[in-house]
Amino acid sequence: MTDDTGPAPAGPFSDSDRAAVYRAIRSRRDVRSQFLPDPIEPDLLLRLLQAAHDAPSVGLSQPWNFILLRDMAVRQRLHDAFVRANAEAADRFPDRKALYSSLKLQGILQAPVNLCITCDRSRGGDHVLGRTHDRATDLYSTVCAVQNLWLAARAEGVGVGWVSIFREDDLRSILRLPDHVVPVAYLCIGHVAELYQEPELQARGWAERLPLRDLVLEDSWDGPQANLSRKMSSTSA
Repeated sequence: MTDDTGPAPAGPFSDSDRAAVYRAIRSRRDVRSQFLPDPIEPDLLLRLLQAAHDAPSVGLSQPWNFILLRDMAVRQRLHDAFVRANAEAADRFPDRKALYSSLKLQGILQAPVNLCITCDRSRGGDHVLGRTHDRATDLYSTVCAVQNLWLAARAEGVGVGWVSIFREDDLRSILRLPDHVVPVAYLCIGHVAELYQEPELQARGWAERLPLRDLVLEDSWDGPQANLSRKMSSTSA
């Protein structure tokens, strides 16, 4: 008999499998306006949710829940809440308001599936292994679940858009969230026929991706930039 709970070989993936992982990472996009009306098949939705649930979590606390928004009346209320918050947000960019207003930042009414991923901050009790000195690790864990779902969706040819322009009180009220549950990500999910070859905000002139070489430091925040052209060494056993 084999032990399905013990360690297993941890060698690298095949070249093709490894390339597929990196392709999903590099070609993932935040989708706003490319959703097709085709429904998401139940088996496909289950695979995406399972990918999210397979994420790592601090102390194996699994603090996430997944709220599927199917009722169009509820989604209309969420869309209205977005419109209010988005008008406020546009005023924060007076010098770029025209460009901001031209960006479509949500697909709440167009995407076949809306999903809110939450973090239950009481899950696991008062003391969770690994969270004893940084309570925010349960929120970080939930974001790992979001990223898992996003990458799985890319591999499935499904688009995902993260809608972050809400007042939290609006989300709490509409979704009837208890005080100990935090809304982490509101996602619009649907099939897409095409994706931008680079991040849409870069393609539209809002921002540029920073070079990795400018972001890697040696030993401390005020240390020198790491020389990524030489082989990195480790002093740990």
